[in-house]
Amino acid sequence: MSDEVLSQSEIDALLSALSNDEMNTEQLKSEEKERRVKVYDFKRALRFSKDQIRSLNRIHKNFARILTTFLSARLRTLVQISIASIDQIPYEVFIRSIPQMTVLNIIEMEPLEGRIIMEVNPNVAYAILDRILGGKGDSINNIENLTEIDTRLLSNFFSQTLDSFQQAWSGIIDIEPLLVDFEVNPQFLQMISPNETVVVVSLNIQIGETTGMFNICIPHMLLVPIIPKLSVHYWMQSTKKEPLPYEIKTLEKKIHSTQLPVIAELGSVNTSIKEFLMLNVGDVIRLDQTIDQPLTIKVGGVPKFFAQPGKVKKKLAVQILEDFKGGDNNE
Repeated sequence: MSDEVLSQSEIDALLSALSNDEMNTEQLKSEEKERRVKVYDFKRALRFSKDQIRSLNRIHKNFARILTTFLSARLRTLVQISIASIDQIPYEVFIRSIPQMTVLNIIEMEPLEGRIIMEVNPNVAYAILDRILGGKGDSINNIENLTEIDTRLLSNFFSQTLDSFQQAWSGIIDIEPLLVDFEVNPQFLQMISPNETVVVVSLNIQIGETTGMFNICIPHMLLVPIIPKLSVHYWMQSTKKEPLPYEIKTLEKKIHSTQLPVIAELGSVNTSIKEFLMLNVGDVIRLDQTIDQPLTIKVGGVPKFFAQPGKVKKKLAVQILEDFKGGDNNE
């Protein structure tokens, strides 16, 4: 994904000019030293510093290691994965650089807002599919004729690989990646503006005798909330930091959805092991509480309220009378 590639005719013309002394190499060197102005392409704005790119490289090296272990065990064959490059480019350039027909996994990254793309070369995808179905891992690039069963098998398989992605990012943020769409034609995939900057992590993957590329496209806007964490200072810092707004929001969401057991206790009794072992169907156990006393409501095993028993639409229910007060439980 280089910025500019010379054609063969341009290379020949350049070599010819140098050999015919039409261009002076020493003069070119002196002009290069004198020129202090650098050309900046605003369509290809660099949004990430070298420090942040190094952090992303560290994260995805860990991802490659974890994914290698997972694929080797799942496919029962030799798998090797390594990072080829990490580039920040416009989204449009990324779409043009991948094959016209390929495997595209669209993934949500809760609690981060936005989606990423995992693009898998068709050769690799078919090798995976062949191994899943009991084959040797041969690759047949016929991505246009994926059946509904093939699509379901591949999407389920790539959903399982997201656990490795989650583990790799756990040192920065606790994410819950979810595969939300599966596509084969990149032209139908317009998630963000064509000029939006994205980070593209390219990995070389080898499954048996088959090799190919595995690209991860991450939009800049998705990483904005955690950019402060993508620095050496964060990795080296040992002092406690204030939580970011999205972290507080995620924590509140998890707390609100937490399940707690609520128990209405009719009473209690102490008995010996001998008496307990002698209990039979129909025996009566006398509790230490009368019927006119309120019940104790325990939340998560801790007494919290007093209540009275009753019914609501032919179902047993309790009505809370007051808070439980006493000891260290009144919190």
